[in-house]
Amino acid sequence: MNNIICIAGPTASGKTALAVELAKAFDGEVISCDSMQVYRRMDIGTAKPTKEEMQGIPHHMIDVADPWEDFSVSKYCAMADTILQDVLARGKTAVIAGGTGLYMDALIKGNDFAPFPSTGMREKLEEQADREGMEAMRALLKSIDPEAAERIHDRKRLIRALEVYYETGQTITEHNKKTQAIPPKYTPLWLGLDFEDRSQLYRRIDLRVELMLKQGLVEEITTLLAEGIPEKCTAMQAIGYKEFVDALAGKCTIAEAAAQVQQSSRRYAKRQLTWFRRNPNMHWLIRSGPEDFDRILLRARQLVNETDN
Repeated sequence: MNNIICIAGPTASGKTALAVELAKAFDGEVISCDSMQVYRRMDIGTAKPTKEEMQGIPHHMIDVADPWEDFSVSKYCAMADTILQDVLARGKTAVIAGGTGLYMDALIKGNDFAPFPSTGMREKLEEQADREGMEAMRALLKSIDPEAAERIHDRKRLIRALEVYYETGQTITEHNKKTQAIPPKYTPLWLGLDFEDRSQLYRRIDLRVELMLKQGLVEEITTLLAEGIPEKCTAMQAIGYKEFVDALAGKCTIAEAAAQVQQSSRRYAKRQLTWFRRNPNMHWLIRSGPEDFDRILLRARQLVNETDN
């Protein structure tokens, strides 16, 4: 069997439950691959697994950063790779589960993120974005790297793409293609979750947002703001947080914010699926509904047993 299992898929597709069951079956530990679950005290809006959901299985890369920190893929890989190697060294199965494709791919490939010298370029780009707006920055990136401008949707990664170009003379697309040509550091079993009927996934997303509100998401955000967490920091710009920050500021109602979170989450799920479908090694587990988890688990266990490193 393969001692590294990657479980990928869109938000609300059931990755956490499958990861726990496979970890139980194959003496494993879970390594979270979620760019927002790394933040402490941001529990409800990031859908962190509860102790009950973990079922006693060790979970790593959750609550490893403070909300005001500027966490990145390079930080994630540096921390997660150390954990991954430790899990393997102890003879355990590493179950890497999450929906942040960039982080998961970078960890498996073993990307080397050499830091740029402190030239002030990133700060200049941040100031330009504040001054001119993100549409102007997107237009600038499009003139330099149309492919990147098409696929990048958030401020942080867009500014990073511009920084790479201005610091190296090479577009982020060119950089990624060169990186992809290098053999990956690890060869895991890739498992992808999706639904036969997309409307079922969207319904699960909508229900999850409703549940988050019942669990106290607005109160969680209010507490974070009261503690002095900046509204504009990376963590608070996540889907499920920025919308309710606007509601608390009186820019919209809670109901309107919830509807926006649902819509943004559905769009994010589509982007996640687009990302993971580019992986030719992905074994897709297509769900027909929430009641078919046992069938999916059985198939996943068969795949683990059938594959070798």
